[in-house]
Amino acid sequence: MDCVPVVRLGSGREITLTKEVVALLNRYVHSEYSLEKLAADLGVEDWSEAYEFIKKVPAWIMWIQPTYYERVVLKKLCSSS
Repeated sequence: MDCVPVVRLGSGREITLTKEVVALLNRYVHSEYSLEKLAADLGVEDWSEAYEFIKKVPAWIMWIQPTYYERVVLKKLCSSS
């Protein structure tokens, strides 16, 4: 899907907001999931890049269920593009 949102970090790295990434964000906000662990799972350099990513992602995305994101949000984004 080319209509999936992308977050661009200051380093030039881009992270696509897929269902799997939303699941990681969900785990981050609902449990004791460190920025270091999030950085490793996202494939970014260190915790500061993970923190930059967290700051750039709209907060509501972190709190919705990954399946809802995939079935409703992405479907709506893709149908409007």
